[in-house]
Amino acid sequence: MTLNNSKSVINLKIVRRASIILFLAFVLLAYIAKVIRFPLLGINQIIWTVFILVLFVIIMIFPSLFNYQYISFSDEAETIVFRYFTAGLFEGKKNSIEIDKKTFSGFVLEKKIFGLIQSVTLYQKLKQGVATYPPVYISSLKRADRVRVLKSLNLYAPQIRKKTTGNMS
Repeated sequence: MTLNNSKSVINLKIVRRASIILFLAFVLLAYIAKVIRFPLLGINQIIWTVFILVLFVIIMIFPSLFNYQYISFSDEAETIVFRYFTAGLFEGKKNSIEIDKKTFSGFVLEKKIFGLIQSVTLYQKLKQGVATYPPVYISSLKRADRVRVLKSLNLYAPQIRKKTTGNMS
């Protein structure tokens, strides 16, 4: 299975750029050119400015707060591959995790803020011990894609067998 969330990251960039243009247009038309006459819809200029500014800040900061990342996942061939980078205000360094399925030793799913921020930490068996990779934030994946990734990881994670004790009656 191979999947990525490039469409949602592109849509996020489009929304952010459009919000920058609309915010600048509002400032230009309301304060510099004074084309917009206030009160507008019974609301004065300061309230409109605060409302638009808060909306603009939310649109710009939201992806950073929730650790939105571009994610490409593949479990084809003999490796599990995650490629990712931060899709926040400033794009981060491009990262890649490639783990051979034979040495994959499991993962931990962590949820924060009522499940809005979700991350996966991967583990790999090495000669020196178990390597822990930095968390990959899967919050920006669609719910169905998150489920598919987790099912795939569960498929390759070693199963822990519980020892049973007692009589077999």
